[in-house]
Amino acid sequence: MKNTVILCTKFGMGQTDLPGLGIKLIQKYFSLLLEGSESPPVICFYTDGVKLVTTGSPVLDQLKRMEEKGARLVVCSTCLDMMGLASQVQVGIVGGMTDIFEAQTRADKVITI
Repeated sequence: MKNTVILCTKFGMGQTDLPGLGIKLIQKYFSLLLEGSESPPVICFYTDGVKLVTTGSPVLDQLKRMEEKGARLVVCSTCLDMMGLASQVQVGIVGGMTDIFEAQTRADKVITI
């Protein structure tokens, strides 16, 4: 995970018609990240992915633990504003597309989930 940026662009993981499957998958993915010896240095959240860092998200505890392990969680302010979620952010740093772009360009690897 060294010098890897993870992009979270959905409320869940993958695309499916099965209710709850995307959430189960992202919970498992974050669990596996937490079990690893190192966290990714940056995880970016934009479009529907911003819902993962807001009140009621089923992965808030996992994200808080990742932040405690040193991961920088960058959340798109434009997305939050457009969705009316700016006041509900529970974890991470609210930034802009410039921050997300910079994280991507500095990374050796970018993973979109």
